[in-house]
Amino acid sequence: MAEIIFYIIVGFLIFDYILERILDYLNSTYWSDELPAELTDIYDAERYKKSQQYIRVSQKFSFLVETFSFILMLGMLLLSGFAFVDDLVRSVTIHPIWMSLLFFGILGLAADIVSIPFSWYGTFVIEERFGFNKTTVKTFFLDKVKGWLLSGIIGGGILSLVVWIYEMSGSWFWLIAWGVITGFTIFMSMFYSNLIVPLFNKQKPLEEGELRSAIEKYAASVGFKLKNIFVIDGSRRSSKGNAYFTGLGPRKRIVLYDTLIEKHSTDELVAVLAHEVGHYKKKHSLKGIVISILQTGLMLFILSLFLKSPYLSEALGASEPSFHMSLLAFGLLYSPLSLIIGLAMNVMSRKHEYQADRYSADTYDPDALSLALKKLSVDNLSNLRPHPVCVFFHYSHPPLLKRLEAIENSE
Repeated sequence: MAEIIFYIIVGFLIFDYILERILDYLNSTYWSDELPAELTDIYDAERYKKSQQYIRVSQKFSFLVETFSFILMLGMLLLSGFAFVDDLVRSVTIHPIWMSLLFFGILGLAADIVSIPFSWYGTFVIEERFGFNKTTVKTFFLDKVKGWLLSGIIGGGILSLVVWIYEMSGSWFWLIAWGVITGFTIFMSMFYSNLIVPLFNKQKPLEEGELRSAIEKYAASVGFKLKNIFVIDGSRRSSKGNAYFTGLGPRKRIVLYDTLIEKHSTDELVAVLAHEVGHYKKKHSLKGIVISILQTGLMLFILSLFLKSPYLSEALGASEPSFHMSLLAFGLLYSPLSLIIGLAMNVMSRKHEYQADRYSADTYDPDALSLALKKLSVDNLSNLRPHPVCVFFHYSHPPLLKRLEAIENSE
């Protein structure tokens, strides 16, 4: 049985890699040097040519990274690499919590260290070449260290608690663990911007002036209580612009990137904000949290059915069953279901984006929103013609041309 599980895991890994290569090929068949007529008003030929180069270079680099990861993972499976780490951990401790922490800590840290050359090249060569990178070497490595510390504290804390619950609760494991993770998810949804974001970026309230007055006037017109409007120093790492809505209830806030404010007019910025308000009014954020919680519950329930089986650990070459090896094997086996759930989430997310666009167009100005979306696409050198199959598999947002068409039809 363990051997069958092993081959299933390897099969899933190979299937996923081949699927990504097929999607890359399909995307490449849609590349075109012809500028879409909808963007001739703000996109010059030289800038469009640059966007096509960026897409090609990014895809080639992605192919290199994913191929390396595929070979590394396949090697770990075929050469019993996970079993080696398991034996190493067992030589240090046999306490289930410490074994899990050391096992996933070693794998996570090693994987991140191995990925540093790729992250470096992507940031300081590709993003630099196309004018996006604003990250300094100091910031790059500080982000790494902070990420490791957060993973150790938060990830390690949750993992320790889950292992402890498993050891103490038996058949009630999945339900208790689900409750704990749900509480943490809600807590982070409310306080992420207050606790985590400041470790990486500076946030400050939007200053009084034309933009804040316009935003407050719009918010009042649609009955949206908004006290927290923040500007984040996205320019510290990239020239790309963005905006997002975060938090629940009185903790909700709108966050605008300084790069977004720099490149857009007041009307365009209010239209973007109206889009974010649309997400809130349509309860998209709340729906996303609820679905995420339900998905976690499903995963934990299925996990609880398999954890006691020794075959999961044996499939990865372990000499003795353990929580951490079974959890890793389950994660690899869960990938097809995770893919299906991800596809459904992307379909829902794209639908939500259309609805938020419609809300912005109906309550503010469709022309301002269209122009803002065009500028964002131009500034970020976005792929204007992704293959529909690639959109189905990977896009949480509809492609620009589809969004512009939907906005035009809503007028």
